[in-house]
Amino acid sequence: MIMFSKRIGIDLGTANSLVWLAGVGVVLNEPTVVAVTVDDNRVVAVGNEAKDMLGRTPVNIMATRPMRDGVIADYRITEAMLAYFLDKVVGRSRFFKPEVMICVPSGVTQVERRAVLDATLSAGAKVAYLIEEPLAAAIGAKIPISQASGHMIVDIGGGSTEAAVISLGGVVVHKSARVAGNKIDEAIALYVKKKYNLIIGERMAEAIKMTIGDALSKQPATSNQQPAKSEDLAAGSRQLEAMVMEIRGRDSVAGLPRMVELTRAEVTEAIMPVLLQIINAVKAVFEETPPELAADIIDKGIVMSGGTSLLRNFDKLMTQMTGVVCHVAEDALLCVVRGTGVAMENIELYKRSISRK
Repeated sequence: MIMFSKRIGIDLGTANSLVWLAGVGVVLNEPTVVAVTVDDNRVVAVGNEAKDMLGRTPVNIMATRPMRDGVIADYRITEAMLAYFLDKVVGRSRFFKPEVMICVPSGVTQVERRAVLDATLSAGAKVAYLIEEPLAAAIGAKIPISQASGHMIVDIGGGSTEAAVISLGGVVVHKSARVAGNKIDEAIALYVKKKYNLIIGERMAEAIKMTIGDALSKQPATSNQQPAKSEDLAAGSRQLEAMVMEIRGRDSVAGLPRMVELTRAEVTEAIMPVLLQIINAVKAVFEETPPELAADIIDKGIVMSGGTSLLRNFDKLMTQMTGVVCHVAEDALLCVVRGTGVAMENIELYKRSISRK
């Protein structure tokens, strides 16, 4: 049988959206940002182009994130963005409409699920499927989910954290916390405002997180230290450079542009409450996990995926706080979209875990 319609998997994230084309792989990875005109709501730019406009738009244009906490916050703009992605991947003249699978957080309501399905069909899909995010992340992280054995996946994205225990191809226990990368950015911006009276934009907060963000402020010291060599000292000075970052913003008192230096330890202090909220979601899953599956997880450890799991030393902090070994999945950013794509390509295998419209 010849397949005329293309099969597409979409990870519609709060921070980034990724598109997988069956037989090809990841074909698109762009920020989930849309710029629209204020007067007639016309879409001006999507993705990278729109992200460059964040915080820099004139009065008549507004750059927004249509997804919030992993779910659709603005239906019409999300639909326009999905249509843009499909146009870019499949082409504008769609004689055969594509089949599209989108992943959603486990904790979404039926109304939110229907909104995603309707937006996908309105954007030009022939059939729309939904798959739960933890399941897609587990498939993408190459976890053998069909086995009668417990596996724990923690997917930490931009808007939500999904922690789930998976066994026999389904989600046994899950918790969805609407706390993730964006909340870390907000915590950094709030800390800088409180301590230095400096107002910074969300792009600057994100740059701080990526450059000097660290889940552990004190690095574990090695017991038997050897005398330092010159190249070690050079590496050490580079390390020190990365411990401090110059940040620019607007003084909240004087109203003038100002620059301050922020240290890695300060960033750790700022983001720690958010990281503990994420870890509490993981602990809440353990509290409801059947003992047999908990024993399996102790053997295999916790797999972390999603962009926020790449925060420096976050896996070490998670290991310390839960007592279970954690490791970050290979290509953590691509796990969910890869899992969505694999499920789309092998839809018969995963049909129990998929809803369609």
